[in-house]
Parts: sequence; structure tokens; C-alpha cells
Amino acid sequence: MNQLIKRAFLDTEDGQILYRIGGEGEALLLLHMNPRSSDEYRELMPIFAKNNRRVIAMDLMGFGDSDKPPRMYTIADYAKTAIALLDELGIKKTSIFGNHTGAFVAGEVAATYCDRIDKLILGNVAGFGEGGQAELFRRFDQGFKIKEDGSHLMERWLARSRYVGSAELNHRWVLDDLKCFGDPLYAVWAVGNYCLDASERFRLIKCPTLIIWGIDDMKEFERQSLAKANDRFFLSQAIPHGKVVEFEKGTICMMNQMPEEVSKVVIDFLNNSE
Repeated sequence: MNQLIKRAFLDTEDGQILYRIGGEGEALLLLHMNPRSSDEYRELMPIFAKNNRRVIAMDLMGFGDSDKPPRMYTIADYAKTAIALLDELGIKKTSIFGNHTGAFVAGEVAATYCDRIDKLILGNVAGFGEGGQAELFRRFDQGFKIKEDGSHLMERWLARSRYVGSAELNHRWVLDDLKCFGDPLYAVWAVGNYCLDASERFRLIKCPTLIIWGIDDMKEFERQSLAKANDRFFLSQAIPHGKVVEFEKGTICMMNQMPEEVSKVVIDFLNNSE
């Protein structure tokens, strides 16, 4: 753990939420993808903290070291937990950065609690459509299952071999995977139920918005029959005032693999007074 970043827990009626926090200045809340945790932002958090940001990253309920929720959570439920954390920390207004699942949650926060959001950064929002929704639900039903012979361990290790880049990073991803085994894939269910209404919800967003896409990431979703790469443009159509930045070599691991490039774009956006 970087010495700038500390860990703590928030008590809620549905269980405890782990969050990481560090730095001083204007607040920036980070929301991770499925099935990751706040570890997705391990490389980015110290950079933001050193650039005059009070940076907070939470493990969504059901992931990382947060408790499993007592029911299936919706994207709206996850948005409420983000607001609960801000309330606990006495933060009246924040910028928010979400990636994949975290981006859907961040968008819902900005749409529902617009008075609490300064600026919004949405990373790698896919346009799932009906076909993608069906595939999401199929994967939810399939889940992460523990196998008697332990073969699920090697399956998860090999799952990202095309793009993960290093054994150390793969190890961190697999640790997050394993914390989801034997329980429902909460966020997959939440996104599956939200994605067809996402355009309508995102049209409610009025705050300054930065849209980030890793092109390799979007192509990987197409390879997995989850979403066509070009369908991602529904987001910029729903938020026409959003600034778009694409990273041609950005993979699904881009927050860990290219933190300097990502942080520069985000910091420039946050510091822009226009």
C-alpha cells in the first residue's frame, strides 16, 4: 500500500464497505469495474493524491473486501452507497471517475444526485444492446464456481493471458476474482438490468463529462460477444457535451497498465475551468 493511501471501512445497513483514501484538496471518487476492487486504482490513486486531490476508491458491495449484500443490488443501490460514503466523509461535492461497471454507477450518481457532482469521468462504457444483455445474464447464471480439482484457479490465471502483461498484475486480478467465487456476480446482474435504460439515464447528465475508451478493451468485448465496439458511441450521443479521449492500446487493464497516460488526461480535464 502506498504510504499516501490509507484503508478504512464504512458501516451500512447492508454490511461494511472497504474504501481507500488519501491526499488533500478537491474530492475525487473512483469506482471500479467487475470483478475488480479498489485495487484497480492502486497505480492511479497516488498520482491523483500528489496532484492536490482528496482521492477515494471504494470496493463495491460484493467485491474486494466489502461485504456481500443481502440481496441483489441494482445500479441505483450502488449509487446510494457511493452517496453514503460521501456523507460519511463530509464531502458535499465531488468529481467521480468510474470504469466499466463503475462508470454505470458513476453515471447514475451524476443523473440522480446532480447537486453532489462537480465533474464526471466515464471509462470504457460498452453499448451492450439486447444481445449483450442476454450474454451478461448468461454469465451471471454461470457465475464463478469452485471446482473440486482446483482447476478454476488456473482457468482464472489464463483468462487474461492475451492482454494482462505481467504476472504480478494478473495475480492481483485473480485475487479479486477469487473473492467473488461461490457468490452471485452482483454487478453483472446490476449492469444487465440497467444497460437497456442507460441511454435514458445518461441523457440526464448535465455536468462536465470526460469519456475515455480503451480501443483494445472495446474490441475485446466484441470478441467475447458482449458488445460491438462501435455501439459504444451511444454514450457520446446521450452526452453530446462530453469530451472524448481514446487510447488505441488501452486494454481492459488500462487503469493499471498506463496510469501516467490516463492520469494526465483526467487531471487536465479536472483542472480545466471551462
